[in-house]
Amino acid sequence: MEDKYQKKYRISSPRLAGWDYGSHGLYFVTICTRHRIHYLGEVIQPENQGDAFVDYTDIGKIAHDNWLKITKFHPFVKLDDFCIMPDHMHAILFIDKPDKTSWEVNKFGAQKGNLAAVLRGYKSSVTTFANDNEIDFAWQPRYYDRVVRDDKEYNNIRQYIYDNPKNWLSDNNGFEKFYL
Repeated sequence: MEDKYQKKYRISSPRLAGWDYGSHGLYFVTICTRHRIHYLGEVIQPENQGDAFVDYTDIGKIAHDNWLKITKFHPFVKLDDFCIMPDHMHAILFIDKPDKTSWEVNKFGAQKGNLAAVLRGYKSSVTTFANDNEIDFAWQPRYYDRVVRDDKEYNNIRQYIYDNPKNWLSDNNGFEKFYL
């Protein structure tokens, strides 16, 4: 099959080549709703110019609550800062496996105990709730991730997540430039 299309139509993986996504480390992730529809809430800027915040929809509340439940299903994960926005979410996760000795590079197919499995379970839980309650909702099939490499990057990402609601009204969809 590979020879037939000569790799012309293959979408390259956004994952870091050669990286073990089940290894001990910090991961910055962004998950978007399908077609960037504002399923999850609305950014509110108080008149007194206080901090902007997201007023969650019902599915936005579930997205928030289910994110907090990740550690129940994946005890090797520690949650750091996160922010649910109208059409996406940003988060930092810590995969806490200091004693892991084997190295398994990212691969296609069924996986467990790694970032893909954690995010698949999370997205599935929110989608299942929406389907069970007849709420119009869908995630984009993929997600963005970045392996956090040092303290400076970690602090910049944390600030970016914190500032996301206040920057929403002036810089909608601006998170994409963060990845460039």
